[in-house]
Amino acid sequence: MNASKFRRSVVCWLVLSPVVVAAIFPFAVMLITALKPNTEVLTPTWWPSRTAWENFQTMWVATNFGNALRNSLYVSVLATLGSLIVSIPAAYALTRFDFRGREFYRQFLLVTQMLSPIVLVVGLFRLMVALGLIDSINAVTVVYAAFNIAFSVWMLQSYFATIPLDLEEAAWMEGAGRTKTLVKVFLPLAVPAMVVTAIFTFINAWNEFVIALTLLRSQDSYTLPIQIFSLVSGRYTVEWHHVMAATFAATIPVAIAFAWLQRYLVRGLALGAVK
Repeated sequence: MNASKFRRSVVCWLVLSPVVVAAIFPFAVMLITALKPNTEVLTPTWWPSRTAWENFQTMWVATNFGNALRNSLYVSVLATLGSLIVSIPAAYALTRFDFRGREFYRQFLLVTQMLSPIVLVVGLFRLMVALGLIDSINAVTVVYAAFNIAFSVWMLQSYFATIPLDLEEAAWMEGAGRTKTLVKVFLPLAVPAMVVTAIFTFINAWNEFVIALTLLRSQDSYTLPIQIFSLVSGRYTVEWHHVMAATFAATIPVAIAFAWLQRYLVRGLALGAVK
């Protein structure tokens, strides 16, 4: 039995190995390039020099990486929290209350996901100019939260529908009000869905480029995607070792979030798909 299981594992890994290689290859090239000295970036060498890790130290100062990292964390965390604060009550209402136009509202949420932010960016830019919010990191945070609300409501309501109503009715019979039942009974059961939604919202805000490029003007307000883009755009010479070091470092927070919350991610996606 153990031998057959081992052979099956070997076969599975052989089948999956092309996918693994294709997924890891860009990150491997990025890390190897980040570890090379500037004079050896374009040479076909695969082993970094002894002082290669100094590229990350010089990159931090030369690219203003620390400030951009703080801006991205600030924007992504607040946009995620703001989106969840609005989306949780909306998803609960869609799941638990029967009101006129509910199905239309669900379809409307789905249709909004077909619109790219690029389609709205011109009107959004004119609105921010009229409000005097150009180059405001807080304005970008609000825009990110607003763009992710429809997605968050759609994700949460599909999971909320799997939570039995009997649990809430039992709490009501014990004398708990709707608010207390929501906080003490319903939301603890919905933690996997909220974590999954928070992860996707955070990643959307972390990686967003077009809106930030349109609304942010000064380097002090740049988020990581714009800061890294500025290292390549409009330059006569590109310091690829700094670009790759900054790009690799920008992926670390998302990788840590995925590794830390992986069990919630799998649970939320599996249970939310069953009604």
